[in-house]
Amino acid sequence: MAPMVSRWAATVVALALSLFGGGGASAQVGLPAGDLFQPLMASPRQPRFSASYLWASSPLRDTRVGATAFGADIGIVRWGGAADGPGVQIGLAGGVFAQFDMESPSTDLMNADYIIGIPVSFRTHRFTGRVQFYHQSSHLGDEYLIRYQPDRINLSFEAIELLFSGNFGPWRVYGGGEYLVHREPDTLRPGVLIAGLEYRAVHPVLRAGDVGAARFVLAVDARFWEQHAWVPGVSGKAGLEFSPHGASEDSGRHWSILVEGYSGPSPYGQFYDEDIASLGLGLYFWL
Repeated sequence: MAPMVSRWAATVVALALSLFGGGGASAQVGLPAGDLFQPLMASPRQPRFSASYLWASSPLRDTRVGATAFGADIGIVRWGGAADGPGVQIGLAGGVFAQFDMESPSTDLMNADYIIGIPVSFRTHRFTGRVQFYHQSSHLGDEYLIRYQPDRINLSFEAIELLFSGNFGPWRVYGGGEYLVHREPDTLRPGVLIAGLEYRAVHPVLRAGDVGAARFVLAVDARFWEQHAWVPGVSGKAGLEFSPHGASEDSGRHWSILVEGYSGPSPYGQFYDEDIASLGLGLYFWL
């Protein structure tokens, strides 16, 4: 059985490389750095390490929110993809996204979203894509439950995501969607459309010798969920991105300080049926 699976996997990868421009044999790399499909800068669900301080307004509460995230996309194996060439990569993605009420007496944990997925990414000479199957579950914090006694929702689902992106000089555009294949509660609508735009300045605005350089970045991510009658949730970020000296795009290692805002249906799982607007400052690490 194992040899059969190996031959099947090799056939699928070879076909993918052929379709995406790889042609012939390509080197296999274990635990590659970064990803062929670059992380989405403004996506609320992109695994990362980050901490943000936000002023948030919603029908439930106007407060200051501390939002944290712990996670990463880890490459398991890659075929091809050298020197910005075509390739295919299989990885593992996971993250925890938590929000704290900074104005409550004990800084209550309000909501935590847990995400784990298996992304398969690919790249041609200009275009990249990602197919991912992932699971998300969301939970209210104990102190928030005790203080406000809300109606708890057991929010959990599995989804298939398909995204494509194109790079045009300093600009990147992407689009695609998700489909919730299993969902709880079962009244959740399954369709999600995704679109976004990113800008990374070609030339640095700050330099620090061998430590690295900083360039201006800007990103907008819009998600249209059928659950909300396709009303978009829009996330925007702008600021400085610091990269190590001589680092390539594929290395994935950089950090950013960003002004960020959000408007639309809440991206926080347990509050998905509430509208929210927020504005603040965040520190992001992509490792």
